Amino acid sequence: MFMAGTDMQIVNVALPTLSRDFAAPLSEVQWTAIAYLLALAVLIPASGWIGDRVGVKQTFVFAMVLFTFASALCGAVHSLGELIAARALQGAGGGMMTPSGTAMLYRTFAPERRARVARTVIVPILVGPGSAPILGGALTEWFSWRWVFLINLPVGVGVALFAWRFLPRTPPTSRNRLDVCGMLLSGLGLSSLLYAVSEGSALGWGSTPVVISGLAGVVLLAAFTSWSLRSREPILRLRLLGDRLFRSTNVVFALSTGPFLGSLYLTPIFLQTILHQSPLESGTTTFVEAVGVGIGAQTLGRLYPRFGPRPLATSGAAALVVYLCAFLLITPHTSLWFVRGLMLFGGIANSATFLAVQTAMFTTVSSGDTGHASALYNTQRQSSIALNIAVVTTIAAGTTDTSIAAFHSAYLAAAVIATVGTVCALTLIHTRDARATMRVKA
Repeated sequence: MFMAGTDMQIVNVALPTLSRDFAAPLSEVQWTAIAYLLALAVLIPASGWIGDRVGVKQTFVFAMVLFTFASALCGAVHSLGELIAARALQGAGGGMMTPSGTAMLYRTFAPERRARVARTVIVPILVGPGSAPILGGALTEWFSWRWVFLINLPVGVGVALFAWRFLPRTPPTSRNRLDVCGMLLSGLGLSSLLYAVSEGSALGWGSTPVVISGLAGVVLLAAFTSWSLRSREPILRLRLLGDRLFRSTNVVFALSTGPFLGSLYLTPIFLQTILHQSPLESGTTTFVEAVGVGIGAQTLGRLYPRFGPRPLATSGAAALVVYLCAFLLITPHTSLWFVRGLMLFGGIANSATFLAVQTAMFTTVSSGDTGHASALYNTQRQSSIALNIAVVTTIAAGTTDTSIAAFHSAYLAAAVIATVGTVCALTLIHTRDARATMRVKA
């Protein structure tokens, strides 16, 4: 989970370097990140079916091997197109790896122990993206951007061998056929919609490719929804969203933690462009967010059994709005200590929302549906991150005003989305639905 989380963000600090090395604009280079996230979103829906068909352990090990192999390809490419393709393959491995790990965790631990589990799980999931900028900055500045990917090789090989040797083998639990139609509809729909969002500012929101792609994405995703609700064994069991707690926590994640993680993608670029920091310096500054996550996980996480998910998620989401709005105060003359303090505050705030959502989400989901619920959650998680990244980078690249005004507009857009998330946390999450996770044992 730490490695998958790190790779969502580690390439961000290297984007300016990639832009120079490949002589390509940032709008093209950003697809090294979006391709990874998009491949995650496309493959994650199939992870529940694959885990049921071949076994969760076998799925996890294969995904780790694929992820490691793709990392080696990323470090050996000779063109931007090759790098984007290798990143997509890397995302395919991550798309199977994370849901299978999540499913194993939530099948192992009873609801009353999940608050404690979430305090542990939050560290690799959120500290990974938080520590990625400093790791990526050091590798980019001291060695080469290629080592941002090659560093995965020894870790990936070691984890794959360890998992194969020590994780208990899980037998297949289903012989259902793969829902090819559902997989194609979801993948093509999301790809089309993401393309429209990402290229709108560059090509023009009224341009033919953007309009056609956006409309096609909406139509395909609508068709996917209709197909999944009618299919007996869909690739993604959308009917699980009929569960009130599962549905509301997914919505809150997409509209609160999603914008926050999107801002983590933008911040290293902001610091290097506006405050003229090196990749390592910007990574060191944003790394303070990971410290905030650690502090929040071990302090605010202990409040969950007493107060439940709604107060914790709402207060965390509201604090994220303040965090995002505070970036509007940053100028080229702002002290770095203000930025570091802001990153610390953002990490603590996000840990509150994430802990509440992660702990409560699967409370009322049956054990048999956990694998598919995990796939659905991770699809939403990666899709919302990809869309939020596309939104903030599009605004930052497309504003015709000064450079700093463009970044401020992007942070303001993220704050507006997080405000909607705060309202949803207050009105949609019902603490009584998650009582089983609030017992004294947690």
